Amino acid sequence: MLEAPAGSTSVRHFHYGDEVFYVLDGAMIQVPGQEPQARVTGSVGYNKREIPHAGYKVIGDKPLKLLSIYIVDKGRPLQVEVK
Repeated sequence: MLEAPAGSTSVRHFHYGDEVFYVLDGAMIQVPGQEPQARVTGSVGYNKREIPHAGYKVIGDKPLKLLSIYIVDKGRPLQVEVK
């Protein structure tokens, strides 16, 4: 489970596998250079293997809470930061 406080920024990263997430408690997020968007409570998402994602800031006054499930190659790190 991930809880990203309001004002925090997620690290842009990828996984050596797939991630499925469920939004437990939604919030507004903003990717640099893009308009703010809502992560709606009850919505789901899918991040494909080795595709960079995240790198957004949680905006407003609510934290974002996600439940994620990962299927990652054995012996590989859960996530790899992308700079």
